[in-house]
Amino acid sequence: MAATTFNGSVATSKTHGYIGNFALHQDFGISSLQLTTKRFKIDLGLSGKKHHWSRKRDSCLIQASFSHATTVSDEVSTPVDSTKAGPTKKSREAALILIRHGESLWNEKNLFTGCVDVPLTRKGVEEAIEAGKRISNIPVDMIYTSALIRAQMTAMLAMTQHRRKKVPIVLHKESEQAESWSQIFSQETEKQCIPVVTAWQLNERMYGELQGLNKQETADKYGKEQVHEWRRSYDIPPPNGESLEMCAERAVAYFKEHIEPQLQAGKNVMIAAHGNSLRSIIMYLDKLTSQEVISLELSTGIPMLYIVKEEKYIRRGSPAAPSEPSVYAYTKNLARYRQKLDEMVH
Repeated sequence: MAATTFNGSVATSKTHGYIGNFALHQDFGISSLQLTTKRFKIDLGLSGKKHHWSRKRDSCLIQASFSHATTVSDEVSTPVDSTKAGPTKKSREAALILIRHGESLWNEKNLFTGCVDVPLTRKGVEEAIEAGKRISNIPVDMIYTSALIRAQMTAMLAMTQHRRKKVPIVLHKESEQAESWSQIFSQETEKQCIPVVTAWQLNERMYGELQGLNKQETADKYGKEQVHEWRRSYDIPPPNGESLEMCAERAVAYFKEHIEPQLQAGKNVMIAAHGNSLRSIIMYLDKLTSQEVISLELSTGIPMLYIVKEEKYIRRGSPAAPSEPSVYAYTKNLARYRQKLDEMVH
C-alpha cells in the first residue's frame, strides 16, 4: 500500500448510527421507528467506581458511554427506556471524522510544539471554521479531542458551522465534584448537546528537548539529516522525547479501548487531534506499515472521513464544500441524513 498525502483528496469511511440520532428523529418528526436498548454497566473511571445508568440519564451526557442500535439514516425518535432489553442489529454504519487542528501560533513561527499548549492563529481559526463547513452535513454524535487547546478550539469552531446546531459540551469527569457541578438538569437541553471527551492520549508527540526550538535553527545546529531522522523516523525519538512508535502506542490503544466501541455501536464520531496522533490512528485504520506511515502528511484543518461498517474502515477522503451535494452520496445513509437536514431548514 503506497503512502498517501491527505490534503483534500477523495477517500472512504465507515458509519454506525446511534445516540445523536435520537434527537434527530424527534426533531424531524419521525415516529415510525422503534429502538431497543439494553441496560448495561459501564466504568466511567471515577475513583474506580462502577456506575449504572437508568432511564433518567437517557441523554447527552450518557452518550459518552453507551450505544444504541440504529443507523445514520434512521434519524431516531425520542430516547428509549434503556432498561428494556432487545436484539442488537448488525451491519450498522457510522461516520468517523478526523481533523488535525488548525494552524497554531508556533506553527506560524516554525517552532517545535509537541505537547506545549499553544492556541490557534487567526488563520488556524479560519481553517477550523472551513473544516466545519465541510462536515456540516455529516452526523456527529460524539467528539474526542486531545487535552491541548489547539485541538479543542478546532473542534468547537468546526461545530459552530454544523447544520444540526447541537452544542458541544466538554465532559468534566476529573473528580466527582467536577462531574456533579457540570450536570445538566433539562432533558430537552441534553438532546441538543454533543458530548466532548478530552484525552491526553490523543496529544501530539512529545518532542522532548526540541520543544520551543526553531526548526530551521535546529537543522542548522544538528544537521538536516539528524533533525529529519528525529521528525520522520518511526522508532527514533528526539532527545528525551517520543518516537512516532511511542506516540502510536498510546493513541491507538486509546482509540481501540474508548472510541472504536462507540463506532461499532453505531455512533458517529469526530476526533480533533494532531499530526502524529492522527497519523498513528490512520496507520491502524488503513493498515499502513511503519515505512508507509512516515511518508503520510496531514494538512492543518482538513477533515478526513471514514465509513465504519462491519468492523471495516473505508476511507472516503476530505468532504468538499457543503454546496456540493454529490460528496454526501458516499453512502445512502449520509445522503438521507443531508436530505433530512434540508427538510429541517426548509
